[in-house]
Amino acid sequence: MHVPDGSWYHRGVFRTGRVSRSELRKIAHEAEASELTYDDIGATLRGGALPAGFHHDRYELELPNRADGFTRAIEGLRSWAPHIGAGLTVEPDRLAPVGSTVAVAAPVGPLTAVAVCRVVVIVDEPDRYGFAYGTLPGHPEQGEEAFIVEHVAGRLVFRIVAFSKPAEMLARLGGPVTRRIQQATTRRYLEGLAEYVAAST
Repeated sequence: MHVPDGSWYHRGVFRTGRVSRSELRKIAHEAEASELTYDDIGATLRGGALPAGFHHDRYELELPNRADGFTRAIEGLRSWAPHIGAGLTVEPDRLAPVGSTVAVAAPVGPLTAVAVCRVVVIVDEPDRYGFAYGTLPGHPEQGEEAFIVEHVAGRLVFRIVAFSKPAEMLARLGGPVTRRIQQATTRRYLEGLAEYVAAST
């Protein structure tokens, strides 16, 4: 694994103040040569048991099943509507192909937490669409998270499946507090996509 010396990437998870989109793009670019920090790539979308030794999360929310609901939900995932709904900023600003590197910024009081991930799977089927991204060095967690929308028995469902464990010292020290923040963010992801679909015209 190669990470350029002296880069933004080496400055840790937290930055003072807010991080601009241009800075996020630079962070993502500098992480392109890095490797994923976990094994069992794509496990969140294969079904069945998730890898041992991680926290496992499975969330589900029924979306408005209107005529354009599935199309809108797909567009919402492609434009990061769950993340925007959770108050995050993502670069690039649209979902890119498998292998692309993503930088995510989250405001934390006077600081901004920045995490880097890689898109590892994209599913594009007639009744199912979604993607998974995995953690890179510099992310406070190790693991993978998938975002899927699908038609199930006449319902339009948004699912989030993840496995993770703390990677950074601050995340490990945070313990239960870090875990609660993670779970609250995931719930906001669900609400963010639901609001995006409901607001469509």
